[in-house]
Amino acid sequence: MREKISNIVLSAIEEFNITYEQKIPIELGEAAPLFGKEGVLDSLGLVSLIVMVEQALEDELAISFILADEKAMSQKTSPFLKAGLLVDYISRLIEEEMPVWTDR
Repeated sequence: MREKISNIVLSAIEEFNITYEQKIPIELGEAAPLFGKEGVLDSLGLVSLIVMVEQALEDELAISFILADEKAMSQKTSPFLKAGLLVDYISRLIEEEMPVWTDR
């Protein structure tokens, strides 16, 4: 399941790079910095990417999450710093909220 989520997130980043001026270094894969000290996105870019990821999750997996919520903001390490951290965060959400998905 994590691999599916990784593919969805990286595909959303590729789509983001086509649509927006800010370019995330997709060639780094899950190590690609998104936000924060090393990140390339400003807050508007981050929100746009998050919306794209949420839509892709709904389209690809038929699941709906709000990723930028209080739970995400209260994490010790922000899930929005790097692509891999976002993948890990989404994977945890799916395991917690929809345990049946972890068997797929």
